[in-house]
Amino acid sequence: MTVLQAPPVDHAPRVASGNIDDFAVPVGREEEWRFAPVAELGWFMEPDADAGSLHASAGDHVSVVEIASLEPTSWLPTDRPSAVARALVSTAVRVRVGDEEVVDEPIVVNLTASAARNYGLIDIRAGRHSRATVVIVHDASVDVSGSIVTVVGDGADLTVMSVLDGPATNIHLWQWHAEVGRDARFVGACVTLGGRIVRILPSVAFTGSGGSAELLGAFLADGAQYLEHRIFVEHVLPHCTSNVVYKGALSGEGAHTVWVGDVLVRPTATGTDTYEMNRNLLLTDGPRADSVPNLELETGDVASAGHASATGRFDDEQLFYLQSRGIPEEIARQLVVRGFFVDVLARIPSVEWRAEMLGRIAHRLGMEAIDEAGGEE
Repeated sequence: MTVLQAPPVDHAPRVASGNIDDFAVPVGREEEWRFAPVAELGWFMEPDADAGSLHASAGDHVSVVEIASLEPTSWLPTDRPSAVARALVSTAVRVRVGDEEVVDEPIVVNLTASAARNYGLIDIRAGRHSRATVVIVHDASVDVSGSIVTVVGDGADLTVMSVLDGPATNIHLWQWHAEVGRDARFVGACVTLGGRIVRILPSVAFTGSGGSAELLGAFLADGAQYLEHRIFVEHVLPHCTSNVVYKGALSGEGAHTVWVGDVLVRPTATGTDTYEMNRNLLLTDGPRADSVPNLELETGDVASAGHASATGRFDDEQLFYLQSRGIPEEIARQLVVRGFFVDVLARIPSVEWRAEMLGRIAHRLGMEAIDEAGGEE
């Protein structure tokens, strides 16, 4: 007798399409939009033929090219703004590291905009057994909707850092997808300090067994800023590792941050090692931090899996310890905030940019930079 088995049920279906019409205009009741101020995002939902494009200065590894000249990728937009941006963007900022190439100095991509509203596409590819660090510096004084597509070749070691700093006046919507090859290592660090409304969606897919992905985030919200980071890591292949660590600090009435971490381990992803963690520090009364960790295991044959989330105020014992040694309360609070971020930023491989990020956070806190901010390798 033949026994018919029902096909497996996908408990985490996600629409992925380059067709704008495959995505309805969100109204805010959808799960993926329930926190976002969708009423203020109307421009991003419909095509704008007058929008500009993002550019960057050409260098040894950086160029601006026509979309048609890019190598094909399996990535597809997963929401309406990214589908609109992908359909209308005409040029891409292209970053290439060749097979077995080792780039010792960080490749810095300073993005510039041609208009007040812009579409963008950044395409980053690291060849087999290469090693490099790419730093993307965003200009937060314009509106941008775009995507970052990262492909890490087999055996490669690639770090990509996204730095969004500047005035709290404009809107940035970004999808950031990384494909990690066999035995490759990817570190994606996202530092969000500027912008009025920022929504960044990092995602990781493994294209070979033995791959490793570490997603790091540091964000600082003040006043009426809305900062959302929504992560999705899908494990399909065996013996891959993912680690997600995001930390945020909030102050001021109306500040709102959202962190959603989704990790999905498919039945074929045996031997997976995965962990995700979010910590939020409330500096004053008034801000709101939403933290939603999700972990779905479709196999029990994993090496390790876990998640954690916490939101709280200052540790009174830390403040008391610092004040008992003659440090004024305001300075003590600033030191605690800086120390809060050191744990996540210390994971950034580049000592130079580790120190740069801690310095920017210190500046926003009204502190002088500390010489040993970056630590030592």
